[in-house]
Amino acid sequence: MMDDLMGKLMEAQQRMEEIKTRLSKVTVEGQAENGLVKATVNGNRELVNLSLSAEILGDREALEDLVVVAVNRAMEQASRMNEQEMMGMAQGLLPGGFPGF
Repeated sequence: MMDDLMGKLMEAQQRMEEIKTRLSKVTVEGQAENGLVKATVNGNRELVNLSLSAEILGDREALEDLVVVAVNRAMEQASRMNEQEMMGMAQGLLPGGFPGF
């Protein structure tokens, strides 16, 4: 029984690493103000790029607000993607899954 449990735990750890590697290569983009500010985040919720249009560079306060909006939008998408991957992994490890999940 313990060997089976340890095997499942090791399998889960290996799958987690595989998922993290896969998610590091997938990116999503959040935009603000019709693309004046674009934030790119990978599936591990890491900001990998920030693009600022020259049009917005003169207004510091607006720029700060738009950066926050764009980053938050990208992070929301990355979180959803991450959660889906993790749920898929958990369901694959549990025979029959948990009722209600």
